[in-house]
Amino acid sequence: MSELVESLAELSGALEEWRPMSRWAVWAWLVFYVLFLIYAFNAHGGYLFIDSANLVVHEGGHPLFSWFGPTLGLWGGTILQWAVPFLLAAYFFHERQVAGFVFCLFFFFENWLYTATYMADARAMVLPLVTTGDPDHVEHDWNTIFSSLGVLNQDTTIAGVVRTLGWIGMLGCVVWLASRLKARSE
Repeated sequence: MSELVESLAELSGALEEWRPMSRWAVWAWLVFYVLFLIYAFNAHGGYLFIDSANLVVHEGGHPLFSWFGPTLGLWGGTILQWAVPFLLAAYFFHERQVAGFVFCLFFFFENWLYTATYMADARAMVLPLVTTGDPDHVEHDWNTIFSSLGVLNQDTTIAGVVRTLGWIGMLGCVVWLASRLKARSE
């Protein structure tokens, strides 16, 4: 089994060293992430400037995944919204580029905050909705998803878990980047 893991790691380039990143660049990125975390924390689950980009990707996911049926069409917004930064992070991981990897992974987890806000609104449905289709047939993704799963009454609990995981992921990215400073000094 360990041979398989090692073979896959070699194939993905995971055993190669990360490309060097200057100390000042690591510090500059750390300052950026800390400022962004403060900004996001102070927004208290509100709309962040980056969420405009998240919204465009989310809405593009619905028609893209609708080719695979109405269920995937409904889930497609969140699937694409999470897949884009995750796949970009995987690319930068493969290329061993620290800044690109951390940036994409950080914003993958930031998307979880945005998704959690939408999830928490499933019963209340007070958020303004955007659609790429007929405005007379707008549906709240998470109201429909949670209703079909029988968990609509747990919308805020599920959203809380997703939001917490998003924060843990973003903080983990910053900690890992900070560890690059230590790795450079060894």
